[in-house]
Amino acid sequence: MRRDIFQAIADPTRRAIITLIALQAMTPNALAEHFDTTRQAVSKHLRILTECELIKQEHRGREIYYQLEIDKMKEIDKWIEQFRKIWETRFDQLDNLLATLQKQKNEQ
Repeated sequence: MRRDIFQAIADPTRRAIITLIALQAMTPNALAEHFDTTRQAVSKHLRILTECELIKQEHRGREIYYQLEIDKMKEIDKWIEQFRKIWETRFDQLDNLLATLQKQKNEQ
């Protein structure tokens, strides 16, 4: 069964892994040092993120480095963009209401 990218990012540990490898490619051992869990648990999270194509592996000698797959992250951003527009419109409406209320208060 192929996992959905939103299932992958629903887990806080996987989001933390994404945050870490967004800065630089890392090995599973290096990632595991950042968590209070086993390397095997981190490997499971990496497998899920790889299945969802949010990260990719790069072999460097005997080590495997994981790095962020930017294009997949753009998919998430594109989906969130529709809500960002709604939020911005509502915040603009709230700003206008607060400005009107402040103006009315100053006129009293």
